[in-house]
Amino acid sequence: RALFWLGPVYLAGYLGLSGSWVLLALALWLCWGLIRREKRDRLAAAFALLEDEREAVCRGLAARHLPAWVHFPDVERVEWLNKVLVQAWPYFGTIMEKTFKEVLEPKIRAKSVHLKTCTFTKIHFGEKCPRINGIKAYTKEIDRRQVTLDLQICYIGDCEIHMDISKFNLGVKGVQLYGTLRVILEPLLTDAPFVGAVTLFFMQKPHLEINWAGMSNLLDVPGINVMSDSLIQDFIAARLVLPNRITVPLKKNMNIAHLRFPVPQGVIRVHLLEAENLVQKDNFLGAIRGKSDPYALLRVGTVQYRSKTVSRDLNPIWNETFEFVVHEVPGQDLEVDLYDEDPDKDDFMGSLLIGLVDVMNDRTVDEWFPLSKTTSGHLHLKLEWLSLVNDQEKLHEDKKGLSTAILIVYLDSAFNLPKNHLEYSNGECGAKKIKNNKYLKKMEREPSSFVLLTVGNKTQKSKTCNFSKDPTWGQAFTFFVHSAHSQSLHIEIKDKERDSALGTSVVCLSHLLKDPNMTLDQRFQLDHSSSDSFIKMKLVLRALKVEEPDPQRVKAGVSASKPGPVRVTEKAGNQQKFASPPQVSKVPPMTKDSAALESLPKKDSEEDLDIKDSSGAPVPSETVSGLDEAEGKQNPEHGPPSALPSGAAAMLTLPVLQEMRVAPSVTSLGSLPSSCFELSSSNLDIHNGAEMPLGEIQLTVRYASIRQSLVVLVNSCRNLVPSSNRGVDPYVRIYLLPDRRWTSRKKTSVKKKTLNPQYDEKFEFFESLENVKKRTLDIAVKNNRPFISQERKELGKVRIDLSQEDLIKGFAQW
Repeated sequence: RALFWLGPVYLAGYLGLSGSWVLLALALWLCWGLIRREKRDRLAAAFALLEDEREAVCRGLAARHLPAWVHFPDVERVEWLNKVLVQAWPYFGTIMEKTFKEVLEPKIRAKSVHLKTCTFTKIHFGEKCPRINGIKAYTKEIDRRQVTLDLQICYIGDCEIHMDISKFNLGVKGVQLYGTLRVILEPLLTDAPFVGAVTLFFMQKPHLEINWAGMSNLLDVPGINVMSDSLIQDFIAARLVLPNRITVPLKKNMNIAHLRFPVPQGVIRVHLLEAENLVQKDNFLGAIRGKSDPYALLRVGTVQYRSKTVSRDLNPIWNETFEFVVHEVPGQDLEVDLYDEDPDKDDFMGSLLIGLVDVMNDRTVDEWFPLSKTTSGHLHLKLEWLSLVNDQEKLHEDKKGLSTAILIVYLDSAFNLPKNHLEYSNGECGAKKIKNNKYLKKMEREPSSFVLLTVGNKTQKSKTCNFSKDPTWGQAFTFFVHSAHSQSLHIEIKDKERDSALGTSVVCLSHLLKDPNMTLDQRFQLDHSSSDSFIKMKLVLRALKVEEPDPQRVKAGVSASKPGPVRVTEKAGNQQKFASPPQVSKVPPMTKDSAALESLPKKDSEEDLDIKDSSGAPVPSETVSGLDEAEGKQNPEHGPPSALPSGAAAMLTLPVLQEMRVAPSVTSLGSLPSSCFELSSSNLDIHNGAEMPLGEIQLTVRYASIRQSLVVLVNSCRNLVPSSNRGVDPYVRIYLLPDRRWTSRKKTSVKKKTLNPQYDEKFEFFESLENVKKRTLDIAVKNNRPFISQERKELGKVRIDLSQEDLIKGFAQW
């Protein structure tokens, strides 16, 4: 062993190499050992969790280790199914051992001459079987003739598989796999077996970690380990991650083509507009902080796009548009990651996760989203849901260069392909004399063919079918189409080993417009090939329709934290003027704000609000206290003037004609910015009339279902009671009871010397809706007094029992 370790050192000296090579090799060896130890530790921790899940949950492990049923109330535990798996696992292991020896081993040997000595020396699937941490069943959002289940799969296996190839021992000793497996049972039948087929696929790339053994340990060397892991995950994604799926028919003569390749549910168009207040990642000498060079990665399923990089700017403006095909809703999400581009390694700047089911329901979302996993930063996105319609009138060419249609290509098979490109020349058979017998043998093999499909500047490649003149691919591809009348689909079949074309074909998309359903399902003759060579495909063209938002629907999008437009009111006659940032629409009036506001009469008919468009930023109640619901319409009717109560008179004396910022609407807390909620009744202790001894605080509260968080917006306070002659510096403190830990406390900024502070600050409590319903909001307004001061610190307090509130709808109230 000493000779083994000192050998490389002696060899480096013998060859006259620098000592830095020895240090580099030592560093690589240390990193390799560290990676191996970390893998073993993670596997041991996972085994400990697997042994006693209940004890692990009670100990409060990190959130990423907890099963899904802990976080999501609609995910059910299925311990009975896990017990069945434990009993059946030894029998499954025996079946798999037989499959490896009798099926997989011969296939590996047939792949290459160098693999003819491949032999499995040990196949043992261990005692640990996969677990299902939870199952979520969908019933409302799907077709009545199907059952959709999401299985939270967790496999922490102690399997051991060893293989010998030419005296080299390769192996696996332990596997970890986490992922969400969707199982679709459809169609439901009225006779046995009651289900026509089962479809399986992963919603996202599963997390996979392999503990290698033997010579495979070299795959854990730094630099190689990342590449090997990504290759394995890409291999799985190409077969089991959306849009790829496995469909197993359960009934004879069941046509599963439409189950394997269903028409996508829609298209999500993402307008990446801008960001603000991003964290600084670049620094010099560890002390001098500089600006970053941010870019964004946008991902839906396996499709990922990268934005341009904006140099040296923490408030970048991109104004880029990306389009994604959405196959499964609910299930698929839009993921956005921001990075700082660096020469060595890009720094993470924050991320965002948006469920597409709410975007599909809301149809259009234009919001500022707070970034997670970072200390600051917001991202401005505009999301549009595009439906797929069979309407040729929607196929007009978009002048902005956006897609107007989607082409779905179902690639089935080909027939009678030539063995090589020399066998046929322009459709006529020609004898070729080849002197090299070895090359002649290779040319006489059946082709290993794949297909290149091109629309515009996008090309997609099919899988390779080895050694067949009649290959069957069975794959689906989607292309965005800008002009269906002028664009074409180009098909080229190539031989993998010789990289030569075996046939081509061009299909003009205008041919699909001749069919009422915009569909072609036929064989297409191949050019530059045999006269009887065909390719079978099904082409489906669907127009993209931008759905208009439903004005009657209460929106349920993701929370925005960007304040609404800056409102400047000037006394010019009796008319108010509004100034707003260019990206924000005009300010809508609020609906009834509270019981205290309902008693107020309408304003004079000369005062008017421009409400042609909505921005998601309601006007504070001081400025709209005289508005009734009728004023939310285009032509408001004004009621007769009446005497104001004393409480209302106090409200109207507030300095509302000064420059002020408008608080974000309740919709900006978890929904679209184009709608205002009706104010729900709350258990806040509201004092009508003249009795308001401690003042009032305006709050907006709702639950953002996509982000799984309770969002509390502190808008402003008014008529606070001063605690001293020198004035007060108020701020707001929030607890979500019974949690009174200092770390979970939320606190606004301090406003100096004012009894009517304007905050417009948003806070989030990341809890499930079930947990939030059991909590109470404890909100106190306090005076930021000096440490040794005798002044009263607490100016007032209010508690809100959240179990009595409709948090999904939300409420805004004084």
